Amino acid sequence: MSTVEPVLRSDYQRSIAAYWNNEKDPVNIRLGEVDGLYHHHYGLGDYDRSVLGDDAAVIAEMHRLETAQAEVLLSHLGDVGTDDRLLDAGSGRGGTSFMANQRFGCRVDGVSISESQVAFANDQAARRGVANRVRFHFKNMLDTAFETGAMRGIWTNETTMYVDLYQLFGEFGRLLRRGGRYVCITGCYNDVTGGRSRAVSQIDQHYICNIHPRSEYFKALAANDFVPINVVDLTPATIPYWELRAQSSVATGIEDPFLTAYREGSFHYLLIAADKI
Repeated sequence: MSTVEPVLRSDYQRSIAAYWNNEKDPVNIRLGEVDGLYHHHYGLGDYDRSVLGDDAAVIAEMHRLETAQAEVLLSHLGDVGTDDRLLDAGSGRGGTSFMANQRFGCRVDGVSISESQVAFANDQAARRGVANRVRFHFKNMLDTAFETGAMRGIWTNETTMYVDLYQLFGEFGRLLRRGGRYVCITGCYNDVTGGRSRAVSQIDQHYICNIHPRSEYFKALAANDFVPINVVDLTPATIPYWELRAQSSVATGIEDPFLTAYREGSFHYLLIAADKI
């Protein structure tokens, strides 16, 4: 007799789920209210200095930069058809999933260990009239139980720091068909400068995460038959977002460690696109 594994399988996973179930940070909620796309990631590109001093304009500009970041990620997924299926692993409140469906017309599944995020995102899908194409599931991205080879593409957007990379990419390797594409945007610490810097450790503590060294991504990808096709250092492009956020009404206090880590070179904001062979 087979048994169904629980979604949350450790005290750590339960603590992460509790954090996101209770999270109602204005830096996520207020930005999402701009146009109904709720993101849980950071931004890319320079900001318009004319918004400074106007709180609503600053919020809208931060949201624009976050949406631009998601567009960069989606642009690295390659050719995706309307009959294809994509996986948003760690889908939050669903923003990038809706953008993917709008861009490609394909089916998108999002998974999160936060039941409140899943409920929120599914409500958004219903409101948008795309619930038949964009669905969110209370699942563990380390073991989704989706069919083997079901996905044309998978992405993670600032979620890999919560999991073991070898387990994660093993599951992604199972889910992707041969030639499928995985795209990751993540913060990672710089092996060249040694271990975690003080600023990186502060980020870990703030988000209850475990930031991986840059090299670990490439080792874990290779171990699971992934070949990188694009690697982009997004660090210079994300610094303006953090400078703007530090001046905003929704600053959380973590802005200085991010800016310090990026500027000193101990932390990188990296995009990796890799194909399954």
